Amino acid sequence: MKSLIICLMGPTASGKTPLAMELVQHFPMEIISVDSVMVYRGMDIGTAKPSPAELTLAPHRLIDFLDPIEHYSAGQFQKDALQAIESIIANKKIPLLVGGTMLYFRVLQQGIAPLPIRDEALRQELQQRAEREGWEALHRWLSEMDEEASHRIHPHDSQRIQRALEVCLLTGKPLSHLQKEATTVLENYQVLTIAMAPFERERLHQRIAARFQRMLSQGFVEEVESLYQRGDLHAQLPSIRAVGYRQAWDYLEGLITKEEMHANILAATRQLAKRQLTWLRSWPEQVPSDANKEGKLKWYDSETHRLTETVIRDLEQVVSHFRG
Repeated sequence: MKSLIICLMGPTASGKTPLAMELVQHFPMEIISVDSVMVYRGMDIGTAKPSPAELTLAPHRLIDFLDPIEHYSAGQFQKDALQAIESIIANKKIPLLVGGTMLYFRVLQQGIAPLPIRDEALRQELQQRAEREGWEALHRWLSEMDEEASHRIHPHDSQRIQRALEVCLLTGKPLSHLQKEATTVLENYQVLTIAMAPFERERLHQRIAARFQRMLSQGFVEEVESLYQRGDLHAQLPSIRAVGYRQAWDYLEGLITKEEMHANILAATRQLAKRQLTWLRSWPEQVPSDANKEGKLKWYDSETHRLTETVIRDLEQVVSHFRG
């Protein structure tokens, strides 16, 4: 019988981490973080990273192991996550992958194409062109080379525009075509995917606003300032381009006011949540199994009364099936 893997996905501020911590207290599970920013040390408040006390209660793999100056790719995540999955299963536990970085979930469940490695010289050329013409101009250029990718990438998403252009220019092939050559890496596992989010958009916006206020009271701006004062970090690094950090960095550089920073962070976080929900709504059906006969992504309203009890009840049959 294939080993079971459970993926818990959802938009930012939907309550994934508290639910995951409840699940590991009830089931023989271990958490693997699926978050592209929690991998960085010193970026705790802005990522809502679990506290040291919470990590003692429910350890998370793949957090706090990189310096913010370092780069981390979806391909590297795939390798690291597979190693963590194998280790957890060897310890006779169930991997519980939790997070909101949908690209990371996709490369695990749907594979990753053999793409070229970063080319720093080419990236610098693209950055300089963007500074002259703007990222929207580069997005239009991308649409000429890879129309399909340009439809998926927002005109302001500089990181993904840069990568798509880099791939096109290095390989002579559209990124969207190469991605279709991806091979699955979880074919030897049974993957159960669940998603959670407030079904009412306004309620999600309220949760985002409430979490942002908690971040401010916990010292988020001071956290970013400590990174800013290091002197070796800059606004173009993937770590600093993360939602919240990018806007706070602009404030510290004097580009925007504190009030503008607050408004920009809330707007960017809502946009992030919207993109995450778009990914989830287009998520492919799972392969049916005896334990998951409908073979579809299972949705939960995070505002449901007694949500934890409901999820535990639904998972008990699945977990017992795979554990004999």
